[in-house]
Formats: sequence, structure tokens, C-alpha cells
Amino acid sequence: MTLNSGPAFGPLTDRAAAIAGDDPFDRISVRDYVVSVEIGAFAQERGLLQKVRFNIVAEVAPVPQPLDDDVDLILSYDRLTEAVGHELRAERINLLETLAERVAVRILREPQAMRAFVRIEKIDRGPYDLGVEIVRSKTAVPATAEPAPRPRVAFIAPQAMSELPKWITQLGHDAPLILTGGSLSLPVPHSADATVQRRIDLLAIDQAALALAGQDARCFVVGTRTELDWAMKNGQISVWAPSRMVTDAVRPPQGDGLALAVWLAAQMDAVELAVIGAQSPVSPVPVPVRMVEA
Repeated sequence: MTLNSGPAFGPLTDRAAAIAGDDPFDRISVRDYVVSVEIGAFAQERGLLQKVRFNIVAEVAPVPQPLDDDVDLILSYDRLTEAVGHELRAERINLLETLAERVAVRILREPQAMRAFVRIEKIDRGPYDLGVEIVRSKTAVPATAEPAPRPRVAFIAPQAMSELPKWITQLGHDAPLILTGGSLSLPVPHSADATVQRRIDLLAIDQAALALAGQDARCFVVGTRTELDWAMKNGQISVWAPSRMVTDAVRPPQGDGLALAVWLAAQMDAVELAVIGAQSPVSPVPVPVRMVEA
């Protein structure tokens, strides 16, 4: 038996050619596109830029004829690198597998793209490259999702937590409800490292979210955008534990629980931010604000 590792470890164009079939598509490619990005699931990879190399091949449908040298009729190479940039800007990503999937799906949403080959490699981790490679076809791309509903985000100060059922009734049911809060007046550890201290402070707010949800059986603690989207679509009241989303943000928001509520309202395109039992937000709020006295 002859061992041929070319399609597996050679250029992606070789792999694309190896599985092209009898009626191959045209292909465009981007090779050895290197960017510096913060990525990785391990603690030592946070706050650190790593060089990541992208190789992308997109198989495309036949170009309409006559082409007449018209750039608008083809899939531009720029769309491949733009797909990478868009996903890197969207949020901090832990796994190369997640990034590869998102880049492939974005490329395949282009009308001309029929199949995408994406290889991503970390090239700073040692005397070797670490990577992942995927192939996705047009049929694997989920249909464009319906726009997520716009929620009402409510910040509830710790002293107002005990009356949560009343606040839920007062806030109304015309929009999905996401509740947020601040840390409780409990002692927390202190660290000289600012990054470590920020994580401690965020976890303290997570604890407060658990305490807030415990005031009403209709409430469930959630920590990711995926969970928030599901809850909004299924009529669930969410209590946001911010540490995961804040830590994974490309530009993490700073400040206390109210400042994080302002950030979340902007991220979710909320219909309004209700502030219960606290002073008005200091930072600009990109959505309407309703002040409620506790």
C-alpha cells in the first residue's frame, strides 16, 4: 500500500482537487494569511496575542458568461479575508474549531460559494504548528435565522432583590426579560494582579445572579449569548451571569454591575434598560432608560 499524505498535509488546493469529482468547481484561495489575535481556552492564552495562519479554499459556482472582466460577477478574495476579520472581531473565541466553523459558514453564505475548505494553525506555540482543518458544503449552512427578539434588560440593585416578583410584574411582558444585578455586600478575595481581580469581581456578580434567580422560580441563570437567545425565543426569564461573556469579549467592558448592564443592553439591542433601586448610569446608554425607585 502506498502512503500518500499530500492531500492531508499539503496545500488545501491539493485536498480540494483530490475530492473534486468528475465535474469540479472553480476554486479561489487565500494562502498563509497570518493575523495576531487573542485566542485559546487556557488561562495562559488570555491577554496574549498569538500568530494564527489561515489557508482557505472556496469552490465557486460557474461564473455567468460573458464575464466581461466584471469584478461584481465573481467571489472576491477579499470576501475570504473579510470573513476571518468579521469573526475575530465578533467575540473572543476559545477554540480553533469554533473559528473555522464560523468562517466557513460566513463564506458559504456568499451566493457563488459552494464548498469551503478552512485550515487554521497556531504557529507560536512551539517548534511545531497546531491546527484544525474543516470542509463544509453549501447544504451544511443553516438557513438564515430570524432576527432575535429585542429584550428588556433590567438592572436590579441588591437592596431591591427581595421584591423580584413585584418587579417582574411591573416590567411587563411585551418583550423578553433579562435581569442583571451587582455584587452583594460580601467579602471577596483581593489580588495585586488587575486581571485576576477583575475575574474575582465578575464571579462575585455571578454569585449575585444566582441569589437573584433564587427569588423567583420563573428565573434561570444564563451566561452565554446562545443561552440568552434561546431563552428569549422560548419565553424564559433570564438572569445574566456576566463573567463568561465579559471575559470572552474582544473589548471587555469595565465597571460595576450597572455598567455591565449598559453594555449588555447595547449588545442585545434592547428595547430599554430599566434601572431599579440605583442611580442613573454614568456612561452613555445607547437604548432608552427607565428609572424605577425601589
